[in-house]
Amino acid sequence: MKQTGDDYFDSADFHQLLSAYETSMNAGEPVFMDADDLVDIADYYQYTGHKDEAEKAISMALSLSPGAIGPLTYRIHEALYKGNTQRAWDFLDQIIDTDELDYMYDKAEIMLAEGYIEETDEYLRQQLSNMDKYERQDFINDVANIFTENEQPEKAMQWMSMVHQKDTPDFKELMARTLFSLGKYKDSERIFRELVDTDPFSKNYWNALASVQYMNENYQEAIQSSEYSIAIDPNNPEGLLAKANGLYRLENFEEALKYYQRYSEQVPEDEFALLYQGTCLICLERAEEGISVLQKAIYTAPKESPYIDDIYQELAFAYCELKETDKALEALNKTDELDCDHIHIQVIKGHVLLAAGRLDEAEQAFHKAISLSDDPRQTLLRVIVSFYDNKYLHAAYKLFKNYFAYYENENEGTPTTEGYAYMAQCCYDLEYYDEFLNYLKRACAVNPEECRQVLGHLFPKEMKPDDYCQYIKKKLKIED
Repeated sequence: MKQTGDDYFDSADFHQLLSAYETSMNAGEPVFMDADDLVDIADYYQYTGHKDEAEKAISMALSLSPGAIGPLTYRIHEALYKGNTQRAWDFLDQIIDTDELDYMYDKAEIMLAEGYIEETDEYLRQQLSNMDKYERQDFINDVANIFTENEQPEKAMQWMSMVHQKDTPDFKELMARTLFSLGKYKDSERIFRELVDTDPFSKNYWNALASVQYMNENYQEAIQSSEYSIAIDPNNPEGLLAKANGLYRLENFEEALKYYQRYSEQVPEDEFALLYQGTCLICLERAEEGISVLQKAIYTAPKESPYIDDIYQELAFAYCELKETDKALEALNKTDELDCDHIHIQVIKGHVLLAAGRLDEAEQAFHKAISLSDDPRQTLLRVIVSFYDNKYLHAAYKLFKNYFAYYENENEGTPTTEGYAYMAQCCYDLEYYDEFLNYLKRACAVNPEECRQVLGHLFPKEMKPDDYCQYIKKKLKIED
């Protein structure tokens, strides 16, 4: 039995429970377990990517204990994940013990899934008013956690203000996660650091710290935190994935690939990791291997996966690298019925056609994308960048000139702050060094982040965009 990274699933007690269940199942003997134990086993199978086994366990739980809250809560969460709130209500109606806290939590989660934020808050406050004082604090913590998990951190903060004991590890962790959801990454990181200091052998704290550092774009620190987690438990999936993601962001694709593969050994049916394995292989110019992994990702991914369109996009890029244009377009056409950014897909179609030298078709695709876009400025910029990426340097240069002539005019709305770094790179490649310097100055002034992302390869790794101009003047021997 592999380690999962979950404290309970990796415990001796759960191993014993799972072993007894699997022994009975393999022998074709009756399983004598209560519903909650079977729910834990179903959760384990779901967590480790064994969906068929999870379904067997939860079906058995429901057959042995119809109306039990544990297995019906499992079904409710399953329905909510698939976006089927009506089915979730149907399962809720089957629960016998409607006075249980889990029943209230299930009802609240369904209401939140339907967008009834204030109504959910009112319902839960009503339940709170009827509670014994000894139950109130645990209930408040649980409700705050529900709001955080359902992307309502403001509401979570309101409930946390009612908590009396705010110095407990559980409360601090909830506060850190809620701050994370609010985008207050520095505050979240500070609390997770406190938690790590109090319990340096908690892989969960190290993984959480790695996540917030990743969101703060401190990728090297995120990698270091994940390494502590991996040192504690070499096969914990969250630590492996955190390190892989950090390495990917630092463009260390060879090492990132290894850690995505190690993660997939633990969680074989996670399409996210397969997607990024494929992307790493494409970046390493191993497109054929990338295609094989991406096709596995498509086969593995559930219909409701949020990564399906990304997988098809990467598959298109891989075929594009192999000059198999029609296969690339066929992959992109698979997204037509998906709920995704179809304007973005249209730009990629134009990019693929441009790479194949099919200029007329590419222009048609680009024109369609711009005409349908709610943000034509941003879409046009992506089109111009596609011309640059496909080495149509003079065409990209002229398009950039027209773009800035139009969008630098304040009468056309807020002046653009994007694109200057790309234009600077284009001028650099064309050896128009005076213009390169002018656009570099503008890029550093109005959008240093874009400047770092696009032009950072021209400068020492740790150099800040503020110092780019002076450095490049010396390199090109340009006088002030």
